[in-house]
Amino acid sequence: MTKLDPNYQPGEDCLKNRVILVTGAGDGIGKSLSLTAAKHGATVLLLGRTTAKLEQIYDEICALGAPEPAILAFDLSGAQEDDYNTLAASIEAEYGRLDGLVHNASLLGRRSPITNYPAETWQRVMQVNVNSTFLLSKAMLPLLEIPAHSSLIFTSSSVGRTARAHWGAYGVSKFATEGLALTLADELDGISNVRCNTFNPGATRTAMRAGAYPAENPASVKSPEELMPWYLFLLSDDSIGVSGEQLSY
Repeated sequence: MTKLDPNYQPGEDCLKNRVILVTGAGDGIGKSLSLTAAKHGATVLLLGRTTAKLEQIYDEICALGAPEPAILAFDLSGAQEDDYNTLAASIEAEYGRLDGLVHNASLLGRRSPITNYPAETWQRVMQVNVNSTFLLSKAMLPLLEIPAHSSLIFTSSSVGRTARAHWGAYGVSKFATEGLALTLADELDGISNVRCNTFNPGATRTAMRAGAYPAENPASVKSPEELMPWYLFLLSDDSIGVSGEQLSY
C-alpha cells in the first residue's frame, strides 16, 4: 500500500503542459482540484453539469494567470456512449492527448436500508457513479495512451471497501468503482503507460458530506484543499510506477 510522505512537496510546475480532465469540477473536491492543478501548470478540462459553476471556476483560473481551462458542460446522468466518443474526439482535436483523468463526480442518493431503497434512485446513482466512469474511461483511454506517462484516478470511499448498512446505492457503487479501477489496472499492467489507482479521501468538507451527515459540524472534518498533495502526487510523474493501488488519505 502506497502512503504519501507527510513531507511531500509537489513541484511548482509538476503539471506543466499537462492536459487534465476533472469530472464534477463545479463543486467540492473537483473544484479545489481544478484550481490546484491549474496553479501547477495544467490545462484543466472542467467537466460538470452546471455551466454557471464551471464558468465561475474558469474565471478564477484565468485570474490566476494559469493556462486557459476548457468548460465541458456534460450530463453524466443522461449521456450515451456516442456522447462520450464525441467528447473524446473533441478533446483529441483540440489538445491531441490526455495526461490525466480524475473521476470525481458522484451522487449520494438516499441513505436507507436496501429493502426500502427506491429503484429509480438506485438506477440514477449507478448511472453517474459506475456507468459513466466506465464509459468515460473507455472513451478516453486511447488519449491517455498518447503521452509517455498518464494517470487515471477513481475517487472512492471507505464504504466502497468495507460494507456499511444504509449506504445503499452509493456504497455499492463505490465497491463497483474499486472493481472497475483494479480490473483496468490489471489489464493495463505491463502493456500500457497509463497508471490507474483509486483514492479514498475520507471525511471531507463537501456538500455531499453535509447531505450524508446533516448534524455534523463542517469544521470538524478536513477541507478539500488538504487532499491536494495526494492528487498532485498521483497526477504528476512522482507517482510513475504506482498503479493498481487502493489509496487512502
